[in-house]
Amino acid sequence: MRIPVWLVVVAAVFGALLILVVGQIVLQPDLPLITEAAFTPDVITPNADGQDDITTFRYTLTRNANVSLRFEGEDGSVYLFRQDQPRIPDDYQVDFSGVVDGYLLPGEEIQGEVLRRLMPNGTYTWRLVAVDGQSEKTEERSGTLVIADGDLPLPEITAFTVAPDVFTPNQDGISDHTEVNAYLEKAADLSVFLVDDEGQRIFITPRQEGRKPGEAGRHGFDYDGGVSLGADPPSDGTYTVVARAQDAEGQVIQRTASLTIRDGGKPRAEIVPQSVGADVLFMVQPYDEQFHTEAEHPSDLMPLPEGSGDANLTSLTVPLGDMLVFKLTVENYSDIPIRTSGPPPGTVYDQTQRAATLDAFDESGAWRVGVDCTTAESDYPWRWAIGTAEDLVEELDPVSGNTYYYLPAGKRAVIWGGIRMTELEARNPQNCWAGLIHEDVSVVNQNVGNREIELVDPTNGGE
Repeated sequence: MRIPVWLVVVAAVFGALLILVVGQIVLQPDLPLITEAAFTPDVITPNADGQDDITTFRYTLTRNANVSLRFEGEDGSVYLFRQDQPRIPDDYQVDFSGVVDGYLLPGEEIQGEVLRRLMPNGTYTWRLVAVDGQSEKTEERSGTLVIADGDLPLPEITAFTVAPDVFTPNQDGISDHTEVNAYLEKAADLSVFLVDDEGQRIFITPRQEGRKPGEAGRHGFDYDGGVSLGADPPSDGTYTVVARAQDAEGQVIQRTASLTIRDGGKPRAEIVPQSVGADVLFMVQPYDEQFHTEAEHPSDLMPLPEGSGDANLTSLTVPLGDMLVFKLTVENYSDIPIRTSGPPPGTVYDQTQRAATLDAFDESGAWRVGVDCTTAESDYPWRWAIGTAEDLVEELDPVSGNTYYYLPAGKRAVIWGGIRMTELEARNPQNCWAGLIHEDVSVVNQNVGNREIELVDPTNGGE
């Protein structure tokens, strides 16, 4: 019986490998775990002058090991550079500038945490300790390293504040921002960031004013959660604020504080079309003195107009002294409530009045509906809250003691009001329209429901 050729070949290869392995075991003894370790050069002057600031440490491992590198001073002090770091068999090199894990000198008090620090000037015994990953046997190599012309000051952050430490980044004009201030005692790279429960970092951009980046002195950081850039802020919760400074020598100090985000979100709202298809219903109604409003004498509110009004979008004729009336619907389609301010829907303006004359001043961050006309002397001079008392919810601000009003997330509200047209302008007819205004932020919806309006003087034959 003949043996297959392929089986003969396999057996021959296996036998050759076996002989090779046995030969290596017999002829080559076990190599040391560490076959090389040295600093080159063994004297450094780490003062960031570009001369002899760093040295290179090279070493070789022949097996898997956990590696530690420490330095022992002449006074018995010990400094750590690496501690129980896993490594595979390979050649290694690392630049070293004399900066090790953070430490404090006896009796020393530092504001913040020292993460990395330059060792004091002196002669050190370095020890590379490797623990075999399988046998757990330990090998060590050692030598000396001299540090001179160092002893540099730390990049201390002597002032660090976060105020307020609870803020609501939602562009409602109330506690929308928090301010971080840090004072550097020496030139250093300064970064400020939030850290969440999972360790994720959210960096804060510094204000471009006062000190230049990296300079010693006071640095300010203004944070609104990114809402002003159109982003949603981080989720509500408590975060750690970290200010970290690193100087040119690699020394690092950080300080921390707590910051709570509450009611955060990007506000979003819009004017939605009426059921009849028009964005804004404009109509004409006779004026009644009961609607006349002054700051000291609030008037009756005009009731919600019934029906669909004139929705054919043709030119609308308004006799002088009568009211141009509008009705529209606003939807808050964001995930957060949006703040509003008066006057309430149903308020009637004289054509020359403004919201401020009714004691309803602009409030940064508040949302209001405005009506504008071609001949108006200012943008959207007539403004109304985006909901009635039944639509809105109240919220007391514990800091200011003021009560604010919000349209809840996902809700719609009908807004209406009137303007008593009393001024016959040179431009006639003119166009009028509505807008949704986020005070001191933007006009969110502009030129909505544009309608031609012609004023006529009934005492002059309707001309």
